[in-house]
This record gives sequence, structure tokens and C-alpha cells, in this order.
Amino acid sequence: MSNHYPKSRVEIKGFTAKYYDTLMNVVTFGKYSSFIEKVIELMRIRPTDRILDLGAGTGRNACLIMRYLSLEGELVSLDISKEMIVQFEKRCANFSNVKIINQRIDQPLPYKDEFDKVFICFVLHGFPQTVREVIIDNAFRALKNGGEFFILDYNEFSLRDTPFYLTLAFKLIECPYAFDFIKKDWKEILSKVGFNHFKKHYFFSKYVRLLKVVKNVE
Repeated sequence: MSNHYPKSRVEIKGFTAKYYDTLMNVVTFGKYSSFIEKVIELMRIRPTDRILDLGAGTGRNACLIMRYLSLEGELVSLDISKEMIVQFEKRCANFSNVKIINQRIDQPLPYKDEFDKVFICFVLHGFPQTVREVIIDNAFRALKNGGEFFILDYNEFSLRDTPFYLTLAFKLIECPYAFDFIKKDWKEILSKVGFNHFKKHYFFSKYVRLLKVVKNVE
């Protein structure tokens, strides 16, 4: 990803990839595990769901998802980082109905009308808007009619109205694309694609949001 989007930080390598989960625990003051467990719970996963995970990372989220799936369900996970995939494979080795694929999510995917849920976790903000639209279209195409798209990422907010210490942390940690992401009207963007039935859950003083939208159900 970094070769295509030099300003992005969505492809994680080296030290950061190796210690990604530990770093997430540190930046969330030890709250990441309970936070992500709550997010997965809110997805209301059914035992037979087929789920597509875009930008799956180390497999930490996948293991939580697998708690809810029976052998009749399936999790298909995509990631571009080989270092992340190695961790994912080790962590999910005991699950027969989960697979990780080395696949870019910013290019058209071969899935159409076959998943009950699509999940993307802190990835969408790391791309230019035109690329985000490709990813959203991939999710829409991959979902069955009535399928649910879950976006866990930053909420919409104004840095000007944010406490100084949080603004400073955001500027230090995040890539330039994230500054554009938090200004977007995501309800309008997703509605134009064909998603509706918006539901939101907020975390970390509403700076983080789990957004659920549904494909084509009136």
C-alpha cells in the first residue's frame, strides 16, 4: 500500500507489525481488548454467517468473530501485509472455517452477493476518498441483499473543537488522509451507493464509531 499511497499508514511493516497488538493496547491505555470485544458483540453474528473482513491484520478480531460462528459459518479475511498474515495464520490455525488471503482491498474483488456481513476496522480512513469509494463498492457488491456493512473507524468530528492534547496525538499518529476522513458526511456517501438503515455505536468519548449500514433493504 505504501508504494501506491505514500502518505498512508495502512500497510504495517517491521517493528509496528510485529508488536501491533501491544501498541494498540498501549495507545488505548489497556482498553483495546474490551473495546474490540464489545464491537464484535454489537455485530450480532449468527452461527451460520459468512463474513468478509477487509484489512484483517493480526487475526485478533478474527478470533473474536470465530467465537460466534459454527462450522457452517465462514470468515474470509483479506490483508496486504505479509507480516500481519503470518501472525494471523498462527493465531487462527485451529479454525477450519477461516482463511486469510493476501489481497489488496482497493481493487475490485471477485465477490458478489455472497456475504452476510462485511467488516472493516480502522482501515478506511487511511486512503484517499476515491479509493475509499472503491472499497465501499467492494463491500456493497460482496454483500447479499439485506447484508450488513460494519465500519469501525473515527467518527466525524472537528479538530478545532477537540482538546489540545487529543489534537496533538491525532496529528502525531495519523496520516494526512485521516484529516479528510473525519470531515466527510458518511451517511450521504454510503446512501448514494445503496446502503440504508444506519445504526451507530460510539466509543472513546465519541471519537470512534461503529457504523452499521444495510444493503438495499427499504
